[in-house]
Amino acid sequence: MIREVVKIDEALCDGCGNCIPNCHEGALQMIDGKARLISDLLCDGLGACIGHCPQGAITIEKREAEPYDEVKAIQLIIPKGKNTVVAHLKHLRDHNETGYMKEAVEYMRANKDSLPFDLNEVIREMHRPKIGVMNHAHGGGCPGSQTRTIQRESQQKTETSTQEVPSQLRQWPVQMHLINPAAGYFKDSDMVLAADCVAFAMGDFHSKLLKGKTLGIACPKLDNGMEIYMEKIIRLIDEAQINTLTVVMMEVPCCGGLLQIAQRASSMASRKVPIKKLVISVAGETLSEEWV
Repeated sequence: MIREVVKIDEALCDGCGNCIPNCHEGALQMIDGKARLISDLLCDGLGACIGHCPQGAITIEKREAEPYDEVKAIQLIIPKGKNTVVAHLKHLRDHNETGYMKEAVEYMRANKDSLPFDLNEVIREMHRPKIGVMNHAHGGGCPGSQTRTIQRESQQKTETSTQEVPSQLRQWPVQMHLINPAAGYFKDSDMVLAADCVAFAMGDFHSKLLKGKTLGIACPKLDNGMEIYMEKIIRLIDEAQINTLTVVMMEVPCCGGLLQIAQRASSMASRKVPIKKLVISVAGETLSEEWV
């Protein structure tokens, strides 16, 4: 199957090993002084290791790979202890991989007598909210939460016009939990599925991407109920018969989940639509644009 897995640039990898303990699934190992991906089965493609590489040697690529196997992953993680299991489950939860998270918990419940820890404690820890945010991704925080200052040249006003820039929004609501795929404005439309942060980072979002299109917004890291989003996208494809779907994401790794949701829904729909992927930098620039 075609899916996202990590890719390691051996020329950039300096063998520091920082990524190894942060791949709880055991997909990475140090071999001959370099970090290596040893198993497609164990790589969930969510990029927990990326922010721990000081050389930027780890990226996500889409290629033919064996399907990720959560049961095999959790079997390798359990001997590492309670804290590692909790970190793995929180990682899945934070990326809205609730299906994998449930698989892991169900496996541990079925084998709770042989666990080296109390499963109830693990579940309590898993649902405990984070306190504070790490300021630097290399220190263990999510790369998407890394604080950055965006330097911009000061712009002096050269116009005295107070004319407002018109909105290009054609419908309401826009949040994926709230939209109704049966609404008439979705019929035969070109749709934009955008990460929540995109419109704030991109100054010309309305004029460049939204004009003449319908819209759905979502956060693949913080929203719950990703299966609901998939169901709605399937209905938009099959029932509303949208013409195209443009998925717009921020450059941070956790945003990649939005494209995964769209592609999974497309693979389950009875008809196919072209999907375009746009990646936007935190400074609002278009980094890449391609049909996938």
